[in-house]
Amino acid sequence: MAFTIAIDGPAAAGKGTVGRRLAAHFGFAHLDTGLLYRATGRRMLDGEGPVEAAQSLRPGDLDAPGLRTPEVGQAASRAAALPEVRQALVDFQRAFAARAGGAVLDGRDIGTVICPEADVKLYVTATDEVRAARRLAELTASGHDIGYDEVLADLRQRDARDSARAAAPLKPAEDAVRLDTSKLTIEEAVAAAIAEVERVQRG
Repeated sequence: MAFTIAIDGPAAAGKGTVGRRLAAHFGFAHLDTGLLYRATGRRMLDGEGPVEAAQSLRPGDLDAPGLRTPEVGQAASRAAALPEVRQALVDFQRAFAARAGGAVLDGRDIGTVICPEADVKLYVTATDEVRAARRLAELTASGHDIGYDEVLADLRQRDARDSARAAAPLKPAEDAVRLDTSKLTIEEAVAAAIAEVERVQRG
């Protein structure tokens, strides 16, 4: 039986980590939908048009190197603002969500647009400063030479664009459970998410 968990939230709030851990805990499949847009953005940086890139996206594109760089993130955000790009990727995401055995999807419009009937909806967030520090640690660990102020500005720029776009803006679903990870450890955040899923499963 299909059981869908929709996780939304801004960059570096922890939604990907929570999503992966939830999927592992319950034995569900996991999709980081941001990778769809990052892969599209990567192909845009290589010279393709955004709609063409989205329509011809292949599963192997999600494994391309360098998808987590700030440049690709900005390109992904620009692509995601285009309704034609979002529409090209909707069917892929909805088919994944409906798979038997359960699915966890994390992104920016999962609970509001992709899976409005999801069994569980979480909105994972954190302060700008905490998110910037987390993203800086990720980038530094992967060899990028970048400063905190630049990372913070990049996150805020993406947040503003993602929240203001006409097509599927970043916002919590009305019935989403808000999970602020600013002062939580990974284990605490995951435990809170697991507790919410179990509460729904108990009925």
